[in-house]
Amino acid sequence: MMNTNPERRVRKAVFPVAGMGTRFLPATKAVPKEMLPVVDKPVIQYAVEEARAAGIDQFIFVTGRGKHVIEDHFDHAYELEALLSSRDKRSELESLLEALPSSGSVSFTRQQNPLGLGHAVWCARHFVGNEPFAVLLPDELLVDQPGCLERMVKAYDKTGGCMLAVRDVPLEETRRYGVIDPAEERDGLIGVKGIVEKPQPHLAPSRLAVIGRYILPPQVFDELERHERGAGGEIQLTDALARLVGQQPFHGFRFEGQRFDCGDKVGFLQANIVVGLSRPDMAGPLREILKSLKV
Repeated sequence: MMNTNPERRVRKAVFPVAGMGTRFLPATKAVPKEMLPVVDKPVIQYAVEEARAAGIDQFIFVTGRGKHVIEDHFDHAYELEALLSSRDKRSELESLLEALPSSGSVSFTRQQNPLGLGHAVWCARHFVGNEPFAVLLPDELLVDQPGCLERMVKAYDKTGGCMLAVRDVPLEETRRYGVIDPAEERDGLIGVKGIVEKPQPHLAPSRLAVIGRYILPPQVFDELERHERGAGGEIQLTDALARLVGQQPFHGFRFEGQRFDCGDKVGFLQANIVVGLSRPDMAGPLREILKSLKV
């Protein structure tokens, strides 16, 4: 059935950005990992642009200590803008301004204790209210046209309920992800019979891993309110979602575009290379550098 109720439109997105980024120390000692650049834009900006392209108009950041730089990034820098204008650096000025969400569309709240992804999403409950919402994990840089979340929103408009972006991973990597127990697949949408967090390979119900894009109903907050600890002693979003299976329409959206794990050093380097090669202004010189490497 088509989801035509305008109050159920997905218009809010939550960005959990409270993590410490310890895998990138010492680079992240004073710079949030979400602000590390892929070519010339911080990782978090790619996620915000993906959300905006999907029709999101309210952006909710769940931050922690030392993350004020993210707030500054999505605000005006009047001195810098005036300097660029005075020097007629129009393209640079436009790149700054086009990154800014509209006034009043950005909210920040703190996750004061690092209690897991489920807890971070729960911290955004008062900003989300009683409506469906998206969750984007900025470490996952997903490249496709149209974007992953835009495709998911279009599918959600027909199904409602819960929708998670999924992708096949090697069996030995299932211990790093939430993994769905799949039912029938039709047109890239996979019915979900269950979901488990970080299963050992011999216990994984499939190789379909959740890759950091979610569309969730507000009922998930009732499940997260239990504050039950799961894998790693943390409050897991996956555990709350598992309890919604059978109560809500529940689908996995098979993502087939390019995916880069920017929370991993090698994945981050790969993202920089691939995104750089996609840029007409630098693809040629970068390709020549790569050809010249003797490794």
